[in-house]
Amino acid sequence: MATEHDIDKQVRTYILVFVSLMVLTVITVGISYLDLPTGPAIALALVVALTKGSLVACFFMHLISERKLIYAVMALTVLFFIFVLIVPYFTDMDRITL
Repeated sequence: MATEHDIDKQVRTYILVFVSLMVLTVITVGISYLDLPTGPAIALALVVALTKGSLVACFFMHLISERKLIYAVMALTVLFFIFVLIVPYFTDMDRITL
């Protein structure tokens, strides 16, 4: 049975994660105002989005208590992130050869 102290600790964690998500959203908007080339701006925004997604998956979806599953999700996320970065690179290569 959860004690009042445990519930207060969980509420504090959720509030901290929520504030972190809001800060990361502001950072994402700030990245759009930076005068960065397209590639680094997209990579930076994807890193922030990956961080936000990981926070949501870990705390709001309670995946942080699932040790084996969290490693599988993180590995899949990293593979997808690499795939998302590679696809635009090959798309640009097609334009260069034409």
